[in-house]
Amino acid sequence: MDILTIVLIVLGVVALLVIGIYNSLASSKVAISEAHSGIEVQMKRRADLVPNLIETVKGYTKHESEVFTKVADARQKMLSANGVKEEAAANNMLAESLKSVFAIAESYPDLKASTNFSSLQSELSDIEAKISYARQFYNNNVKALNSKIVTFPTNILAGMFGFKEEQFFDAEEGVEKPVQVKF
Repeated sequence: MDILTIVLIVLGVVALLVIGIYNSLASSKVAISEAHSGIEVQMKRRADLVPNLIETVKGYTKHESEVFTKVADARQKMLSANGVKEEAAANNMLAESLKSVFAIAESYPDLKASTNFSSLQSELSDIEAKISYARQFYNNNVKALNSKIVTFPTNILAGMFGFKEEQFFDAEEGVEKPVQVKF
């Protein structure tokens, strides 16, 4: 075997390694985008459900307008949020304001007995569970990419190709669990 053949083989192996590492990083970015889209879909479903929930509660509680204003503001912030950090903050704000709505419902036995309210509450709990799962799926993908970016030899190629660490979708303390309502 001559030197040229050995050099070509080594260069071929290195090229295959670089391509493999790049494809792995690119696949991780796509997985993060997909996971982020899943979070957005579920948060949009929740935002679409909120007006129905509020109208149902308003029918029973005429003097609780401050709470409804906070929920509406939180919903609007969530719909207009840009980026993971803003979305996480808006998600936390909406979750907190919804807790206020359910606290009000505790004071109105007729509302608690309403099948419409119960149905909306059940659907909201289902959506909250899906948001939690979607957030966990997203964070797992972010962890996988970030781990690749900081480990050798991938870190060298990640820097060369411009891959950057992604932000986790963080919930504020006390908001990380789905809204639980007990009657």
